[in-house]
Amino acid sequence: MCDDFTEESNARWLAAGKLSRRNFGMLGTGAAAFAALPGCMTGAGTGGETPLAGAETKYQTVTITTPDGTADAFFVHPVTGRHPAVIMWPDIAGLRDAYKTMGTRLAAAGYAVLVVNQYYRSSPAPIVATMSDWRTPEGQAKIKPMIAKIDTPGIARDAAAFVAWLDGQPQVDTARKVGTAGYCMTGPYTIRTAAAVPARVGAACSFHGADLVSDTPDSAHHLIPAVQAAMLIAIAQNDDAKDPNEKVLLRQTVDTAKRKAEIEVYPAQHGWCTIDSPVYDEPQAERAWGRMLATLSANL
Repeated sequence: MCDDFTEESNARWLAAGKLSRRNFGMLGTGAAAFAALPGCMTGAGTGGETPLAGAETKYQTVTITTPDGTADAFFVHPVTGRHPAVIMWPDIAGLRDAYKTMGTRLAAAGYAVLVVNQYYRSSPAPIVATMSDWRTPEGQAKIKPMIAKIDTPGIARDAAAFVAWLDGQPQVDTARKVGTAGYCMTGPYTIRTAAAVPARVGAACSFHGADLVSDTPDSAHHLIPAVQAAMLIAIAQNDDAKDPNEKVLLRQTVDTAKRKAEIEVYPAQHGWCTIDSPVYDEPQAERAWGRMLATLSANL
């Protein structure tokens, strides 16, 4: 997740003057989408329609019964038709306006998107308003105890419950596979989701994912042989600098299991894909977004 190494690395990168209007997307797609935040519109939380490029979309806040309690989530989909479903797991700062926007953009591309609150065991979303709030001492003091309540069996239970809920929605085409995308701490959640419901999950996309490989028995990479999904694993340059062997072990595991995966180190910092991140890098985020769309299109 966003550990001390990542925070210090990103702080040095920002201090070196590498953050610019181009990086933060002030003039590009990221900013344009952020301006259309569904959370800022009248009716957000009770449902409404959001105009973004592509299909017109409709959204609502929903609740999902899991073995561990009741999870809240943001469900957004094209106004008409049935579509392949995608579970979007937010980064360490949780479900908030930035991820509602990202989910809505994906829905406009033709998907029924469930953006989940991974901290539902502790509190409804939002936990904090922006990624910058997580970086404060107050934000970290608030979220770290919530992280401690999430264990790997719980992630698998959540994933199965979310897939089952989606399969019951009229907007979801159950003849198509389900996709999943995760960011930062939830990058490995995508592999765990694919392993929890292998017959249903066709694509798993991890962006600047943390702890994909560890020396613990329940490391996410050990689940790859159980996964039937195609995987997209986009690694941040500072994460790779911290552990350059991770990509090697991931590739070895994928090849040994004869699974399909695109594994690449991007020339961007941990957090580069999230539109409210201080290190958001629009060109590299757009490239990763394009690879996600290609992976979903080919495998769902």
